[in-house]
Amino acid sequence: MKIFKNIKQLAQIRSVNESIVKGAKMNELPTLENAWLRIENDRIQDFGSMAQFDELNTTGYEIVDVTGQCILPTWVDSHTHLVYANTREQEFVDRINGLTYEQIAQRGGGILNSAAMLANASEDDLFWTAFKRLNKVIKLGTGAIEIKSGYGLTLETELKMLRVIKRLQGVSPIPVKATFLGAHAFPAHLKETPNVYIHQIINEMIPAVAEEQLAEYIDVFCEKGYFDTDQTKRILEAGIKHGLKPKVHVNQFNIINGIETSVKANAISVDHLEVLSEKDIEVLSKSNTMPVALPSCSFFLQIPYTPARQIINAGLPLALATDYNPGSTPSGNMNFVVSLACIQMKMTPEEAVNAATVNAAAAIELSSSLGSITQGKKANFILTEKISSLHYLPYSFGENCISSVYINGEIFN
Repeated sequence: MKIFKNIKQLAQIRSVNESIVKGAKMNELPTLENAWLRIENDRIQDFGSMAQFDELNTTGYEIVDVTGQCILPTWVDSHTHLVYANTREQEFVDRINGLTYEQIAQRGGGILNSAAMLANASEDDLFWTAFKRLNKVIKLGTGAIEIKSGYGLTLETELKMLRVIKRLQGVSPIPVKATFLGAHAFPAHLKETPNVYIHQIINEMIPAVAEEQLAEYIDVFCEKGYFDTDQTKRILEAGIKHGLKPKVHVNQFNIINGIETSVKANAISVDHLEVLSEKDIEVLSKSNTMPVALPSCSFFLQIPYTPARQIINAGLPLALATDYNPGSTPSGNMNFVVSLACIQMKMTPEEAVNAATVNAAAAIELSSSLGSITQGKKANFILTEKISSLHYLPYSFGENCISSVYINGEIFN
């Protein structure tokens, strides 16, 4: 049991029923200056102003003086591909030398490259490398994470990936959500016969994933050269029949009506959205689907950024995630994502923090336990170094401003 006192700013204070922040409200970040925070076991018990601190019963509590430091909830990373066999820095060099993401994919790079490497990796090797990555991102302030399969592209290897994610769930101190992404790309030998692979996804992979209870969500890369809207619809419908909820990669490079397809399937989120039409905005405004931006992917691939201002000005919510993967975003640093959102997407620091906490928690259905400083929620929070204000976090994009990360009420080490 601990009480933190003299907190410079205690940010993202919300009531238990505030699970999504939309539109102009995203620029409001409820913050208490000169505050205290009390935690018991793994939960937030109470908080308040230091003006009332002397009235507290502190018997039995460890008092932690954090003068000059800020506290905010841990980041929630709702879109990652954290389980993979090896890095792809040669493709990084290829892009520097002028090849596009699509050209690299056409010559066997990209997702197919990761699939080839993963096929030769053991489950134990995949687990331990992923476990190390998970620990690194927790140290960077991530307090909940989603992880996708999608580098298998066969029944055996997709199940191998999902079993690794299940093992991570068993040992992780933070919540780990699992997503089946068999529809990430077409295997090279089935590129000319796509219906064969779709048949495998629908009739072999999805039933096996459901039988072993290996995933909560189903995802599809709905994009030109990958899965079109009709194929996406068929795969999502099959997943839904087996209890898997949709989360869709869409509008990364092209607008092909994928958002409408996703919304009709009641997708929990639509992720990427680097290109958007007015029709897409209208469709999203009539739904409960969470738009998710992945700015570090845009940074790394040098493609457009999700038009955050257009989304927020339309009264919609927006979440932020890393897209951590070996090909297009080899970083799981949510701090950098928050900075990019401010620098490149013209989001205010308040909007970016809301997008990376409360809205991000909603994007993987963790609003009841994470995403804000709320009585009864998990005591997962970031204790900053001594900084001038929370605005300093996105401003100082190359600096680690985190003093400690608390997970379940204890310092993560």
